Amino acid sequence: MIRENISEVKERIIRAAQRAATDPSEITLVAVTKNVSVEDMCRAVDAGTTHIGESRVQEALSKYDHVRAYASARGIALVWHMIGHLQTNKTREAVRLFDLIHSVDSVRLARQIDKQAAAIGKVQNVLMEVKTSPEAAKYGFMPDDVAGALKEMASLDHLSVKGLMTVAPAVHDPGEARPYFRTLKELLIRVNELRVTNYELRILSMGMTDDFEAAVEEGATLVRVGRGIFGGRKER
Repeated sequence: MIRENISEVKERIIRAAQRAATDPSEITLVAVTKNVSVEDMCRAVDAGTTHIGESRVQEALSKYDHVRAYASARGIALVWHMIGHLQTNKTREAVRLFDLIHSVDSVRLARQIDKQAAAIGKVQNVLMEVKTSPEAAKYGFMPDDVAGALKEMASLDHLSVKGLMTVAPAVHDPGEARPYFRTLKELLIRVNELRVTNYELRILSMGMTDDFEAAVEEGATLVRVGRGIFGGRKER
């Protein structure tokens, strides 16, 4: 079932990209593995998954070594994404585990990540989490604060901002999420036009199981799908 679900999600991404006249190969599917067993994660790897998304550092720690070793034995290099809220006291472990942290929601957190990355000689790739809807999420920068925060973060030697992330509010019709995705895309364009950094931000992480097609049509370059791949999972 996991293999079939992954195949279906990828097909839906391709069709959505075609509707938007964008290149499907530029869209990354992250399999969200919150509350997913190691066994099912390995099945997803066998089905072609290379991007893994975790919401909690402690849960990722409990599964990372096993899944990474399983993939490595098959010649597969996994990319690990931290997509949940990150507390400052978890940054040390997060920097060691994750290739991309999606949920940087304050300059204070960015500085702590930079400090921990410096300690191990790493430049940590991150995304800035943005509140495109006040009721959708507890965390994130307000859109008007992104450029100023990015300017501060650009001075950090061991942190590299690659783009923006948002969580749209839960809606009955996926089309209702479009304004939030559009807001993030327009914000990315504006920030790049301001040339706050000496490079372009390119990643737009937006869209989940219920709305990823609308997100792709609005410019997502990375979608986060859990239930659509693994089905419903029990809370741990």
